[in-house]
Amino acid sequence: MICYLGGNNETMSIIIHAEEFGYYFNREQFDLIYNQTTKAFQQLISQEQFKELAIAFNQGVTHYQLEFQTTLADLTYYIWLDNRKEKAISASFDETGMIHSLYLKPYVTYPETDRIYTKNTYIMPVKGEWLVFWGGTNEFVNYHYAYESQRYAYDLIQIQNGLSYKETPTRNENYYAFSQEIVAPAAGKVVKVVDGLKDNIPGEMDAHNPAGNYVIIKHQSKEYSMLAHLKQSSIRVHEGDNVKLGQCIGLCGNSGNSSEPHLHFQIMDSTDFTTGKSIRIRFKDDQEPIQGDLISNPNQFKEPLTEKIDKVDTALTIGELLLFIPRGIVQFIKNL
Repeated sequence: MICYLGGNNETMSIIIHAEEFGYYFNREQFDLIYNQTTKAFQQLISQEQFKELAIAFNQGVTHYQLEFQTTLADLTYYIWLDNRKEKAISASFDETGMIHSLYLKPYVTYPETDRIYTKNTYIMPVKGEWLVFWGGTNEFVNYHYAYESQRYAYDLIQIQNGLSYKETPTRNENYYAFSQEIVAPAAGKVVKVVDGLKDNIPGEMDAHNPAGNYVIIKHQSKEYSMLAHLKQSSIRVHEGDNVKLGQCIGLCGNSGNSSEPHLHFQIMDSTDFTTGKSIRIRFKDDQEPIQGDLISNPNQFKEPLTEKIDKVDTALTIGELLLFIPRGIVQFIKNL
């Protein structure tokens, strides 16, 4: 459906409904789409450049199918796949229909690693209710997916009324996740502790210490959990300690390559998070949350923020990024 706004043909503006974006993209209605993007988007790329890229991307496509939809903060994100599942489009819309971000990427899968789950079962290492900000088996819902060392990692935040902070976003103490207890996802032995790094001012990141303050726990079957970006001087365990399932190991922070307080959680096959391989996590209740899911301990989650059209058990990898508009601190990419 196309909405017409305005009183006459000269001033009338046309708004494409987000759910039908794929249809109009395939019909090469690129002028309409471009006019619906933000000023920031238009400052990065001209209308002619956009049309040239879009026409090339559209070659050989008969239709796009909407596969995924989720709402985070004040934006709703959509993913479309082409008829041959070789290309993917991701776009985010605000409540007025304005397009804030747009990705055009090839579609690639990693079936060899997708089919391998952890031998142990785990819980999410948090207390209370948290939001999966990044998580799942495609790059649009989990930016880690492109990197084998982080492929099945989760980034978790807490929100209230659609935001991860109260008042202003410039103080860590204003973020709901900051100083919340982080717990062991399974019983094991602590093999690595890094502490003492300062928490970042929100919006700034420490690329020299990507994981920030973190704990690595060795579990059965040579599986290792990593809990990263912890609060400075909050870690309550030491290397060599045995920990129980659900035992508090520290507090959520904003250290390392992190733009706001959140928890990075992954299971891997090595103590070295730079060279080890991330393993897809088998949770205790056989659920597998993805971006937009609200989760609680023990891994019971619900989907009030998310309409899952298809959980897309396949993967959309990094490919060639053509267009992207960042949107606010809550949407900064939270690198490991």
